[in-house]
Amino acid sequence: MTDAAPRRRSRGGGGAARRAERTSVKIETAKYIERNIPNFEVLDEEALQIIETNAETILEEVGVNFVDNPAALDRWREAGADVQGERVRIPRGLARKLCETAPSQFTQHARNPEKSVVIGGKNLVLAPIYGPPFVRDANGGRRYATLEDFQKFVKLGYMSKWLHHSGGTVCEPTDVPVNKRHLDMLMAHMELSDKPFMGSVTEPSRAQDTVDMCSILFGKDFVQENTVTTSLVNINSPMTFDEVMMGALEIYAQNNQACIISPFIVGGAMAPVSVAGTLTQVLAEVLAGVAYSQLIRPGAPVIFGAFVSSIDMNSGAPTFGTPEASLVTYGAGQLARRLNLPFRSAGSFCGSKLPDAQAAYETANSLNMGLLAGVNFMLHSCGWLEGGLVADFEKFVMDADQLGVLHGLAKGVFADENHQAMDAIREVGPGGHYLGCAHTQANFKTAFWKSELLDYKPFEQWEEEGARDTYRLASSRVDHLLATYKQPEMDPAIREALMAYVAEKKASMPDAFM
Repeated sequence: MTDAAPRRRSRGGGGAARRAERTSVKIETAKYIERNIPNFEVLDEEALQIIETNAETILEEVGVNFVDNPAALDRWREAGADVQGERVRIPRGLARKLCETAPSQFTQHARNPEKSVVIGGKNLVLAPIYGPPFVRDANGGRRYATLEDFQKFVKLGYMSKWLHHSGGTVCEPTDVPVNKRHLDMLMAHMELSDKPFMGSVTEPSRAQDTVDMCSILFGKDFVQENTVTTSLVNINSPMTFDEVMMGALEIYAQNNQACIISPFIVGGAMAPVSVAGTLTQVLAEVLAGVAYSQLIRPGAPVIFGAFVSSIDMNSGAPTFGTPEASLVTYGAGQLARRLNLPFRSAGSFCGSKLPDAQAAYETANSLNMGLLAGVNFMLHSCGWLEGGLVADFEKFVMDADQLGVLHGLAKGVFADENHQAMDAIREVGPGGHYLGCAHTQANFKTAFWKSELLDYKPFEQWEEEGARDTYRLASSRVDHLLATYKQPEMDPAIREALMAYVAEKKASMPDAFM
């Protein structure tokens, strides 16, 4: 009897440990995708050369506008461009030559070094939706976003396995003054997540606040020598570079921080209706923007961006998941690779008002297109609804779950001895099954991607459990992830210094809601 008691305690302790492990909250982040599949290319060499030649012609003959930015005009003039008023005409070959100093890939460091990402090459980094003023969920419906909504999205992003990046303006917190909300958003990304994040671009001073807060979080010297933030700089297509976005670009480039140089294209409105014409304009705009970043600081990290949608010619509304947008994205990927630059495009794009069948079709088309196009940084990869006007909580977790499919597809097909499975085929033979064979037992845990959301139960069990559709399942998952969220640790001194910076900056200016 004296020997039995300890054994019972040992078995009980082991069982308790196993039960605790099964029920504990595991916050797992998959490494950024490393593609083992080829890119899908739609342009042959002749088409590529035509587009590149035409883009250079646009820069030389038509030119681009740098609005309300005398310093930019001076930089271009000194570089050899023809500057007349705010119009900059760039001699053939000059922009492409300047682009050569931009790195082909770079590391964006996270405060948790295990979650740093490499942007470029064969890699794909996934980041959530960016910029909508509205949010939607099962309980509150469609409404203006608040800071609390923003913080919830940051938490969901942190808890989502397949997301590599915390993003930037996941939604626009309209209950906070315009001139101060960037401070709260940065604080949320820095404190509530330990994944990489994006900076503010809505005013040059806000870009500087981003650099200053990053210097507190990472250390000033580290920031000057490494890239710790990536920011979105949109071009006002067609071919206009405004002083706000360019001012932010100047701050980031000076401080060695990355920018996505991204035309904002709605085909038929801000670019020609043809694929080749749109690609020509996209390339001209990116060449000018990337070249300008290198005028500021040769070697500054940049990403070739292309946000592309078509237009409904009846309503004027943007459309998503269309073949034309896909063809532009595939072609833009080829052009980016010929410039040896990282490529940003695609996302969970849809025009639907709800996370319904339309949203699913259009989102699937857009996500798969991004993988095959060779995208390196995918902004808007989850949560997008209503043409980007709405960040939807349920769709966020639906999309985040489906991002696991991209990870699985990107692995490609392995043909090593284990994956040939010849031993399994010999063992089972004609008429058998593979459920219990040695190869299945050795590989079943990792053989297939597994959804953490979708329902594969038999009909009877599904009906007994409430016959929940995907929307209701997603709503439950949102609640579960937020209820089990655990904030990542941060050095108290760093948190205190960040909070003091935010408080001081807010106190230095009156509230402004315009």
